[in-house]
Amino acid sequence: MPYINGLSDTGIGDLAAAGGKAVGLAGLIRAGLPVPPGFVLGTAAYAEFVSANGLGDEIQRLAALSPDAAPGDYAAASDQIRALFTGGAIPGTMRDELAGAYGLLGGADVPVAVRSSATAEDLASASFAGQQDTYLNVRGFEALMAAVIGCWASLWTARAMAYRAREGVLPNRVRLAVVVQQMVEAEAAGVMFTANPANGRRDQAVVSAAWGLGESVVSGTVSTDDMVVEVSTGKVLSRQTADKSVMTVYAQDGTREQPVAAARRRAPVLDDSAVGELAALGRQIAGHFEVPQDVEWARAGGTFFILQSRPITALPEPAADIPDTWPLPYPKGMYFRASIVEQLPDPLTPLFADLIDGSVARSLQALLAGAVGKNAVREGDVRLPTVNGYAYYYYRNAGMWRMMAKSPAAFRALFRGEAHMGVAGWREYSHPKYRRVVKDWAAKPLQELPGGELVAGVQSLLDAGTVYYTAVQSIIPLAATSELSFRAFYDKLVRRNGDPPAQALLLGFDSEPIRAEKSLWDLAGWARSDPGLTAVLLERPTAELAECQRTGSPPAGVDGVLWQEWRFTFQEHLDLYGHAVYNLDFAIPVPADDPSALLDTVKFYLRGQGTDPHDRQRLLTERREELTRDAAARLGPRRRAVFRRLLRWAQETAPIREDALADVGLAWPVLRRMLRELGHRLVASSVIAAPDDVFWLRFQELRSAVEFGLAAPGTQAAGAAAVAITGTARPVRADAVEERRMLWRGQAKAAAPQMLPESRWMERSFGSWMPAGSQHQSGDVIKGVGASSGRVNAPARVLSGPQDFGQMQPGDVLVARITTPAWTSLFAMASAVVTDVGGPLSHSSIVAREYGIPAVLGTGVATQRLTTGQQVLVDGDAGTVTVLPADQATIENSASSTKKLL
Repeated sequence: MPYINGLSDTGIGDLAAAGGKAVGLAGLIRAGLPVPPGFVLGTAAYAEFVSANGLGDEIQRLAALSPDAAPGDYAAASDQIRALFTGGAIPGTMRDELAGAYGLLGGADVPVAVRSSATAEDLASASFAGQQDTYLNVRGFEALMAAVIGCWASLWTARAMAYRAREGVLPNRVRLAVVVQQMVEAEAAGVMFTANPANGRRDQAVVSAAWGLGESVVSGTVSTDDMVVEVSTGKVLSRQTADKSVMTVYAQDGTREQPVAAARRRAPVLDDSAVGELAALGRQIAGHFEVPQDVEWARAGGTFFILQSRPITALPEPAADIPDTWPLPYPKGMYFRASIVEQLPDPLTPLFADLIDGSVARSLQALLAGAVGKNAVREGDVRLPTVNGYAYYYYRNAGMWRMMAKSPAAFRALFRGEAHMGVAGWREYSHPKYRRVVKDWAAKPLQELPGGELVAGVQSLLDAGTVYYTAVQSIIPLAATSELSFRAFYDKLVRRNGDPPAQALLLGFDSEPIRAEKSLWDLAGWARSDPGLTAVLLERPTAELAECQRTGSPPAGVDGVLWQEWRFTFQEHLDLYGHAVYNLDFAIPVPADDPSALLDTVKFYLRGQGTDPHDRQRLLTERREELTRDAAARLGPRRRAVFRRLLRWAQETAPIREDALADVGLAWPVLRRMLRELGHRLVASSVIAAPDDVFWLRFQELRSAVEFGLAAPGTQAAGAAAVAITGTARPVRADAVEERRMLWRGQAKAAAPQMLPESRWMERSFGSWMPAGSQHQSGDVIKGVGASSGRVNAPARVLSGPQDFGQMQPGDVLVARITTPAWTSLFAMASAVVTDVGGPLSHSSIVAREYGIPAVLGTGVATQRLTTGQQVLVDGDAGTVTVLPADQATIENSASSTKKLL
């Protein structure tokens, strides 16, 4: 069996025999790409060298280090192993075969590159690149043998051994092949990513180029020209031409650096035509391997050569450019991100955007018509359009002034509870009606319903939800007014020096988020009664537990009957509280769909962390009653009566506000099941690739699919029809869905203005009404609204949504655009809360005060300015968040403490 194969030999293809680099190069040659000629010494040659020189046992002994071993230990082991290799000799048969292969490359002194080709290298799952040695411009057979042995020895560098240990790759599982290629007399070289690593876009390639050899580009020792190119056309989209002061060139033996001639320092290495030619090669390479590639290239005599290609690791999902202008869809109006929009912190998915606009407009018109008359709001006065994907309340100028003129009558109707508004309207009409609508649709056999009926159900449930939310909006000003009225009276006529703030007299009451928290605590207590169940819940990955909850299959290590008891009990919690929304966009799963965040909270409690919410509520209640008695005792009869009346009003209204908000998503579990049922049918009909892609359709596309019969029950046959119509097995809307997802990811990185058009007049007139502060803050201090007292120094944890909840660590400062009742489970872990949107009467502030943690809300910029891991000082009294330098963070952390309301 030969030790050596030519790179063009058809037998190369076995990773274990030839290593990642050789397999990749052989594939490129077979695909017809320009690769310099060469050969590979397979891993059998490495094994024979180790065996012939008696090195195996000693290598394994020296390399048996733990992932936590000190860097010095790895360095010492590496030095000893490499000494073993350099003291060895290549066996005679292998030596003769190597000499013959080298002679075929062009003579006794032909320059070659000698590179490693490891069995754990150039893989999509991990990047082992650059961890073994490369030898360039190797001339002569003796030098070649020394380079081959050096390559073998470099399998055991300290860096390579430590990396493999961290990745769980055992020492006895790695081998090394060696690739020998004829050197290219490169006038220019560099690297190319066949997808854009900055934004993940597969339709863009990124090229870096420098004069001379490419080794200095790979190692990062020289400046490069950088170009972004459109793959399909070869058009250069952007170019940055560097000042290239040095270049790597051949030396008598190896390589050296030399200055670049003055005339070429600022000259482009590649013109647009050459960049386009290279991008075309990249497209061919990525198509061959079917994954985006990191390519090393060289250019000699105007011809490109491909030196290496490996999969790109950690490529982000494709994202469009971040929008920098905010075009208005309707003129002569004002746009606000307030009210229901506060529950929509991200860009909207297309289907939700299409449906919510008309639904919100209809519900507002109905509410205001009942309160102040039918002519108060006219068609087109109020809409919920999107700008760069973000929802805005739009008020037509004429309609805005007309509504403002009617506002006194609207407030009178609100406080009288007319038109089903206010607390009484919510309790007696809006809430019961919403529950009935949801219950009726939940009872229907969704899999048997025609597509048209499912679409009608989606619209009906969404309309019910927006009508309900509009009714809830009538409770919020009542709750705010009641608390502000009590606080003003208390601060002016009751409070003395040293007394607690007015909020202390409003804590300790039940609300749906607090009941949900107590339910999770009780679930953890129930699980703790069985050590086996506790161990499984703590040790198994949360995603596995969530899947077992869904399917009913018990995880390994737990009794099936016990698991079913747990599953039933946990499901009861989901039935009661699993409809809480993280975001009103129905594309975002609710806990009933994915209970991972709740399971993480149960784990948190099982580890003995957090505080008993029952005890906390009891202590808050006892203190509230004591404070109330003390305050009332020192007041005269008349002042005491007002005090008790205002206090009772605030205490009754605030919990109802939380109950009402928590039930906004009652329809969402059923609504999502309807849409995913449609999604499954459209997958079977080859309209979309995955059920959740239904959320990325436009409403007209969904309706057309229903009308065409592609969303009927049992649509497998329709799938064949769809393929016949389009002539392809690729789903009809797959490209459109991918493009919309990409656009959404770019929009999600933008900071949406609170008001449009952006003007000083708008800021002066309405800025104080908005739920977020200025988005133009700079410096290390971020200002917001102090909504819960206390001062905490801790690392920030920036969360964009429920998909990030698993990253939350106990003691972190929770940083989010906004928190809804569904976020409450994280408050038990958080040391403080910071949001972009919110105020002293928002959900975040109420829950933070219940937990006794500081809160700074409505910063406008926290999620843009802060990064996870930064040490921050949150001052809930001053309403500031300060980013601390590393040295000051340690000092502050030892001195700061949380002031609790208890």
